[in-house]
Amino acid sequence: MILSLWLNVITARPCNADGIFLLPGTPPPPLENVATGDWTPFRNRTEFETAEFLYTQNQMPAGQINRLLDLWVSTLAKHGDKPPFADHRDLYDVIDNSPFGDVNWQNFTVTYDGERPEDGTKPWMDDKYEVWFRDPREVVCNMLANPTYASEVDYCPYREYSTEGDKRQWKDFMSGDWAWDQADEIAKDPSTLGSTFVPVILGSDKTTVSVGTGNNEYYPLYASIGNIRNNVRRAHRDGVAVIGFLAMPKTTKEHATEAVFRKFHRQLFYSSLSKILNTLKPGMTTPEVTRFGDGHYRRVIYGLGPYIADYEEQALLACIMRGWCPKCMASREDLDEDVLRRCHEYTEALIQEGSLGDLWDDFGIVGELVAFTNDFPRADIHQMISPDILHQLIKGAFKDHLVEWADQIMDDIDCRIATVASFSGLRRFPQGRGFKQWTGDDSKALMKVYLPAIEGHVPVDVVRTFCALLEFCYLVRRNIITEDTLVEIEDALSRFHHYHNIFRTTGVVPTFSLPRQHSLKHYVQNIRLFAAPNGLCSSITKNKHIKAVKEPWRRSSRYNALADFTRRGMLTGTCLSVTMDALEGKKCAQTIPALAEELNIPSLPDLLRRFLFQQLHPKDPRDPSNIPLAECPLYLSKISVFNSASSRFYAPSDLSGIGGMRVEHIHSSLPGMQGLEVARVRAFFSFRYRGRLYPCALISWFDKVGDAPDEDTGMWIVRPGFGADSAPGYAVIHIDSIYCAAHLIPMYGVQFVPRELKFYHSYDAFQAYYVNKYADHHAFEIAF
Repeated sequence: MILSLWLNVITARPCNADGIFLLPGTPPPPLENVATGDWTPFRNRTEFETAEFLYTQNQMPAGQINRLLDLWVSTLAKHGDKPPFADHRDLYDVIDNSPFGDVNWQNFTVTYDGERPEDGTKPWMDDKYEVWFRDPREVVCNMLANPTYASEVDYCPYREYSTEGDKRQWKDFMSGDWAWDQADEIAKDPSTLGSTFVPVILGSDKTTVSVGTGNNEYYPLYASIGNIRNNVRRAHRDGVAVIGFLAMPKTTKEHATEAVFRKFHRQLFYSSLSKILNTLKPGMTTPEVTRFGDGHYRRVIYGLGPYIADYEEQALLACIMRGWCPKCMASREDLDEDVLRRCHEYTEALIQEGSLGDLWDDFGIVGELVAFTNDFPRADIHQMISPDILHQLIKGAFKDHLVEWADQIMDDIDCRIATVASFSGLRRFPQGRGFKQWTGDDSKALMKVYLPAIEGHVPVDVVRTFCALLEFCYLVRRNIITEDTLVEIEDALSRFHHYHNIFRTTGVVPTFSLPRQHSLKHYVQNIRLFAAPNGLCSSITKNKHIKAVKEPWRRSSRYNALADFTRRGMLTGTCLSVTMDALEGKKCAQTIPALAEELNIPSLPDLLRRFLFQQLHPKDPRDPSNIPLAECPLYLSKISVFNSASSRFYAPSDLSGIGGMRVEHIHSSLPGMQGLEVARVRAFFSFRYRGRLYPCALISWFDKVGDAPDEDTGMWIVRPGFGADSAPGYAVIHIDSIYCAAHLIPMYGVQFVPRELKFYHSYDAFQAYYVNKYADHHAFEIAF
């Protein structure tokens, strides 16, 4: 049982539209009623669905819209009729006139107004830099008013404790100490009592999109709110929004390294953020009234929350030099030393007392710059820098550091990676790691199969280093982190720091003073502040890159308006939820003897008879193998064979949308842990006996090797099971006996893998296998 303690001063009391608090139990005012047949600004449903198809679903270019409408005219002219729209301009105008939709885009221009050199003005000094943005206050209000996740909003900071042992746990953002401390500070002003604290989470990340013959760079700025729960933010239910496109000054290589240009580049970034976020500032000290998705009005106080960014941007945000940590005072020469944390007050004191040179050399501070957070109350950029699993752990410590270092020690792993068997939701690497450009998804996929590929080819301390880092990554990625989890995280980090010295002693790297790797030291504190890091990862904003830069954000701000009609119940249709989706195999056996012959498993008819006896006599204490066949029912009728089965289960730590529901396909290979057993599915089939349907799986057992996971990799080892007569251990089981899919990776040992070995031979070509607990977060939480 979980006990939640709520802060009793910033209590999110409902009020009326004038900000006067309501009595407890007062229902919210009714929402505005819109007539069911009102398609405004469209004249009818046909116009709306045409607009939705052309603009939202197909995203058809203007010229093609005109062509289609011309063809439509040609078919209607003889009837004296006309299509819903005259041309693309008519379509766009109607959409733009919608009374519904998102916040309008605005822009401002920034120019250089500093000193100019006597030897001539540099070209970039005369350029105008355009910044596009949407009012973040309005965007935040839209999020708060969104009825689709009204039941998944935390109105007050809180702390959660397990009643077993009274241990604290962290899950969604408002369960962290940062939100609690901010609300405590806000409550010092009596006028804010009863308000709702709304933390505004920010993120930015440059992206390049190839269009036509060139690359176009964009610098989107994102916003979310800490009140919505992490699963909503990850599921992209309008819980994250693009609120700006920042300017990116360009100049020639000759001038790019000049101090004056670099300073302008940084100041443009700070001033743009300050300008865009300015509309939130009044509401950071004086409560404003806004409506929430549950229909109630509440008084809100805004605050700048965590900022999601890669290390380069973190250094820019914190006004420090590259190579230094934005969160602590550790020297760039020894980032792992134990030192004080950075804070706004300490930085200000250093700037007041020290010279620019000393600040630069001794503390990594760019003293002539001022962080944008100085313009806002209760904002400390050093504390606001959030953890980032994608850039710091997956792409940083794992891919860019350990994988690259391991490559210098050993050479043969590509063949091993290429022979890993396929698995639901797991990317394969047919050519090993031979990529010109790695994405975050590539690195995440490699992380899941890499450890067994290097075992036997590298020193054991290298394997243990990877194991410690992988455990750290999967632990911090959990949806719920408890005090016990924090102990496990600290232990994994300690082992990582101990074993990774192998890379220094072998001469691969001279130093471990790497900012992204150093960031691991701050994760436990960040979890206490911001709760589970999976709600603040840059992968959430990266998933919006394509949508942000490819859709016509300058053409119209009414893109999302088209979906409003569906929320009003004006479109009817069906929604099919499939809990079991099995594809019937083509040209498969239709009887048990035929299936036994096809799979070359002569004992299948006997296995089925013993299975039926078990199903009909579930309380019989005897082992099925000891039951005389004469007592077992005989089944000779038709069966249905399936190539795969779909399993729906709850996996809270997977990036699977609302509530953590996940569907995965468990594939039988055609002709090819303490309370759990591992088995290989040879076939899925079903049959009816005495009017009852029996969905089954023919399996071959694996036996665990040892009573605990392997010491070096942390994974269980299994090997194919055999009976007393040395025959493979087969069985027929009910599909309900299958808990979830498991992924096995061969124990390659020290030998090299033949290049001609294919991945679909993987489960037949080796004598032992690792149960891959890194295949997904569900596996990590059960295969220990």
